[in-house]
Amino acid sequence: MPVKPIQMKITPKNVNAFMFFKLPLGWLSGMRVRSLTDTTCEVKIKHKWINQNPFKSMFWAAQGMAAEMSTGVLVMQAIANSKRNVSMLVTHQEANFYKKATGKIMFTCLGGNEIKDAIQESINTGEGQVVFLTSEGKNENGVVVSEFKFQWSLKVKN
Repeated sequence: MPVKPIQMKITPKNVNAFMFFKLPLGWLSGMRVRSLTDTTCEVKIKHKWINQNPFKSMFWAAQGMAAEMSTGVLVMQAIANSKRNVSMLVTHQEANFYKKATGKIMFTCLGGNEIKDAIQESINTGEGQVVFLTSEGKNENGVVVSEFKFQWSLKVKN
């Protein structure tokens, strides 16, 4: 008999604890979920020795981790709220870089409603859906340093 996985409550504290055990590179980089609502997720990462590039700014991949986390936590939360078994997968990603990323960078995704709508459409049609989510990274002065766009594929499984 298959055992249903235990669902954790999606909170910043629980996601950060989960990261320590299941995403150690994210934890070591200093990436942390700072806030989460039904529509918005904010993830902070601080430029430091372990995530820097040779130009003394944050490595693009460290920024990408934090940006993806801000979208992925919203997807995980919407799946948990749907009480359905939903597969999730990033199928495309692109990024733009505008300024050197130094200091604390906050990545924000505002796509909670789009995720909820995509899951509902998958429930209604039985087909996979694609949702495009943007995460914008701003430094402590509110200046956009990078922007990441993720294409998530979501499909409700029976």
